[in-house]
Amino acid sequence: MTNLELKKIAVKIRKGIIKSTHAAKAGHPGGALSSAEVFAFLYNEELNIDAKNPDKKDRDRFVLSKGHSAPGLYTALALKGYFPEEDLLTLRHIGSHLQGHPVLGFTPGVDMSSGSLGQGVSAAVGMAMAARMDKQDYRVYSLLGDGEIQEGQVWEAAMFAGSHNLDNMCWIIDNNNLQIDGAIDEINSPYPIADKFRAFKFNAIEVDDGHDFDKLRAAFKNARETKGMPSVIILKTIKGKDVSFMENVVDWHGVAPNDEEAKKALEELDKVEEALCQN
Repeated sequence: MTNLELKKIAVKIRKGIIKSTHAAKAGHPGGALSSAEVFAFLYNEELNIDAKNPDKKDRDRFVLSKGHSAPGLYTALALKGYFPEEDLLTLRHIGSHLQGHPVLGFTPGVDMSSGSLGQGVSAAVGMAMAARMDKQDYRVYSLLGDGEIQEGQVWEAAMFAGSHNLDNMCWIIDNNNLQIDGAIDEINSPYPIADKFRAFKFNAIEVDDGHDFDKLRAAFKNARETKGMPSVIILKTIKGKDVSFMENVVDWHGVAPNDEEAKKALEELDKVEEALCQN
């Protein structure tokens, strides 16, 4: 897929995030917006998946460890054909299959329930180990927040993955430097992130612009080709990306836009999309 096509999908994912959180009057738009390119790349280029056969045995697995960014995942799944796009407007509604955090067995395309931070990557490690024991060649991917890696369980999982050389597993860190209470380095700094993962026997890949598809493509290629150790891709991103009044504003971690804010956000995203369509 071309970079232009992926950029257009990323904008659609951002629109889905705004529309769904607005309809729900709740949710976490900031960190979902910062991950739009990752969702676009994973679900349209990287992952071996099939929306028509979502449970196929040899599919790659994806675990959204930072489960509060579910609106981004749900939009990527809808655009891929796992369920109708209009379902996005039922986010967090009673009876909807799209709850505030992903639920296994409830939403097509979701491989693991998540939400309690740190637990998703432990499940991902188990999946990667199961693939090895069953002599399966699928890969396991998991997206974490940079605030999430303050959790001790993340490092227990990392220790196991490194010790068992799980080279069929790739973690992705959305390093937008903001968590619910403020800047991560002011609350409980995980820096230097790459050095910590290298100490746990990971191939640590640092990307200075997590919104650049050429850099994403190179990073995931590096991860796939690295043998004998798990990989982690650390992406520098912008929280609230492409919505001017949300960018790098910590208050948008877990607050849904009201009618006026949603209208303004979608107008800005329309302009981004229009500019792409002129290329």
